This record gives sequence, C-alpha cells and structure tokens, in this order.
Amino acid sequence: MKKSTRFEKFYLGLVFLLMYLPVAVVVIFSFNESKLPVRFTGFSFQWYEKLFADSAMLEALVNSLILGVASCAVSAVIGTLGAVGMSRIHWKTKGVLEYISILPLMIPEIILGMVLMAFFYMLNLPFGMLTLLIGHTVFCIPYILMEVKARLVGMDPSLEEAARDLGASPVRVFFDITLPLIMPAVASGSLLAFAMSMDDVVISIFVNGPKLTTLPIKVYTQIRTGVTPEINALCTVMLAFTIMILLVYSLIKRIKKKEYTNEQTH
Repeated sequence: MKKSTRFEKFYLGLVFLLMYLPVAVVVIFSFNESKLPVRFTGFSFQWYEKLFADSAMLEALVNSLILGVASCAVSAVIGTLGAVGMSRIHWKTKGVLEYISILPLMIPEIILGMVLMAFFYMLNLPFGMLTLLIGHTVFCIPYILMEVKARLVGMDPSLEEAARDLGASPVRVFFDITLPLIMPAVASGSLLAFAMSMDDVVISIFVNGPKLTTLPIKVYTQIRTGVTPEINALCTVMLAFTIMILLVYSLIKRIKKKEYTNEQTH
C-alpha cells in the first residue's frame, strides 16, 4: 500500500514538473536583467517597462480586448437563446442538432479557419475586425451553449409553469424567471469564451486583415525570430490574466453549484 502511495506521489510530481517547469522558467526569466535567455544575472523590471512602452504591442492588446469582449457578448446572446430553444423542442432530430451545435469545438482549428476564410472570400467581405468577430463568435458559441444547457437541465420547470399560469407572457417568463436562474451559467461560459478568444492564433491568422493584428498574432510573429525577454514578460502578464479569469470562472461555478444544491434541498 505504501509503495503504491509513493508511486502515485512520484507520478503526480513528475506530471506537474513536466507541465509547469517550462512556465516557471518563462516567468523567472521575464525578470532577468540580461537579455540572454540562458543565464539569470539579476532581478529587473526593465523588460516589463519596455513591453508597456511598445505602442504596437499595446495596440494589438487593445484590438484583442475589443475582439474578445465583442465576440463574447454576441456569443452570449446567441448561445443562451440557442440553449433555451433546444431545451424547449422535442424533435426526433434534437440529438443531431445538439451535436451540430458543438461541432466547432471538435473541428480542427486549421480546417475551421480555412472554411471561414473561403466563406468570407465568397461573400466578398473585407478581412478585418468584422471577419475576426464572426470567426471568434463561431467557436465561442459552443462554450456558452453547453454551460447554459447544463444549467437548464437541472432547473425546476415548475417555476416557469407557475409564472405562465399566473398570466405572464413567454417573454416576461424568460426575463423574470429563466434568465436570472441561468445567469451564472451565462457568466461562466462567457468568461471561458473570452479566454479562448484572447488565446486564439490559428483562426485569427486565416480571417485577419492586413491592417489589423491581435496580441496572439503579434506574439507569434515575434517569436519566429527568437524568444526575447519582452516575450517572456508578455507571456507572464497573459498567464496572470488567464489565471485570474479561471479563478473567477471557478468561483462562479462554485456559486452555481451551491445554488443548485440549495434548490434541490428545498
């Protein structure tokens, strides 16, 4: 039993070492005084100062934030309405519709990017923020749809039935009863979709215009010439931002689980 426990601890430690050692190295060398990424010579914030003084990098960051917020908002509306709509229908093809709704998650990003690029080319759409917004919305919708759909499965339908019996219209039932109950799922799915939008490279490369760049594309083009301390600093900032989003996402999930447990108890 003790041997088994020791092996499990060793295996777990090895997995975490392989997963997080490269991340730790990047974070440590982002504070390196030297520009050479092979030896740590001293602690310094100079690369962070240069990073935040880079106007091109800041412009790419602003573009990514605008794109992430916009695609997240559009995806939240479409994904929420889609999940509510699928929960109301009882067709024989409902399973097929649910499968199709999460298909963008299963299709390789390079194929999805090529399909979107060909589609926009056929429509003669100018490549830029609009095509980026549509492309990011396509792969962000399933994240919100799955979260909301899972919440609707555990929701008590008698609440909506009681509201309709009292004379409330379907629209008022949705905004007064359904939406407040599924809002934690909408928020958690939106945070996840925002994180995915901020991290996307492949689809953005295919549907991006020549005059616009996002932060992941900017990073990708710079590391092709070598990893610099500025890139390490940027990766550390993005890592901290992603961890913050995941912590908020985890908190919302806990609140949602607690509310669901309280509903089942009462």
